[in-house]
Amino acid sequence: REFPGIKPGGTTLEFNGIIEQKNQIVRGLRREKYADVLKSLPSTKLFRGNARFVSRTRVKVDGINVDGKRFVVATGSSPRIPSIPGIENVDYLTNVEALSMKNRPASMVVLGGRALGLEFAQMYSHMGTRVTLLQRSDRIIPEEEPAVSDALRQYLEEEGIKIKTGVRIKRIYQKQGEKVVVATVSGREFEARGEELLLATGRAPNTDRLGLKVVKASVRKDGAVKVDREMHTTAPHVWAAGDVIGEPMLETIAAKEGATAAENALLGTHKKIDFLPVPRAIFTSPQIATVGLTEREAHEHGIECACRTIPMSKVPKAIVVRDTRGLIKMVDEGSTGRILGVHILAENAADLIHEAVLAVKYKLTIDDIIDT
Repeated sequence: REFPGIKPGGTTLEFNGIIEQKNQIVRGLRREKYADVLKSLPSTKLFRGNARFVSRTRVKVDGINVDGKRFVVATGSSPRIPSIPGIENVDYLTNVEALSMKNRPASMVVLGGRALGLEFAQMYSHMGTRVTLLQRSDRIIPEEEPAVSDALRQYLEEEGIKIKTGVRIKRIYQKQGEKVVVATVSGREFEARGEELLLATGRAPNTDRLGLKVVKASVRKDGAVKVDREMHTTAPHVWAAGDVIGEPMLETIAAKEGATAAENALLGTHKKIDFLPVPRAIFTSPQIATVGLTEREAHEHGIECACRTIPMSKVPKAIVVRDTRGLIKMVDEGSTGRILGVHILAENAADLIHEAVLAVKYKLTIDDIIDT
């Protein structure tokens, strides 16, 4: 963004330096948030390895038996690799490899138009990579408000990212190092080519090798562990939390689930999670942050919805910082004015959403906000 009276100088981008900075941050946070915390808990013992249940009260960690009365499963998820003809013969990337490359690719095809795919597509586009993004559904981030996803698509395309929705992929092949995706949109065939192919097609819960049948903890068809609102599995002494229990696989929600599962398992409490006021964010530019119900979800609950949308071009702060991209949509109950959901597309949306979280959690009304 240009500001009158300010003339920025030229900048250069060192891809290797960016990746190394990322590695340093991850190492530091892993040490600070996990390793150091475990060291400060004398009653906690860490075992590194692959664990699986071998009996009702025992797990085996790479040959070591560990016994317990209660267990919390939080094994996370792994990239889901779609069944596409030819994919087994292609050198594709997942989010792990995409953050570990030594050289920036000149071009990239991204499969998937939800949070992960959008974040990576824009990141590489900002670094100079030509990006084509293919999405199966009719719009990107279909779980978000249509106005939000439509506006974000416009901004990404204005930056030069090619986006195709309603895509049906027929096959993938690799020729002389170039990855080629053969697909159709509305029956018309096309090819998307890139030096790299990034799969952002979802994640699969890590449950295959846990031995959950031994403890009679049920899993769904997608491999996710079945839990109730207390994070309790179908096994009376096993709880689960995070990506391993399936969608929505988001850090903010996983943290809430983990705390609830641990408290219930250790203290014998029956704390339940209310997912409605738990926020989520997508770190594109502008960011997306949401909490509560969408307009469609409100109608599905039989609620007469009064929805209000304001473009960021009407917000003085956005005008001052010269970034008026985005909008704020509020979903409220027509008869009472109770705020049911807030959806923000704006720079720093992830910071702005927290006021809305309190409004949704404590069932505030529009008038409550006005009078505050």
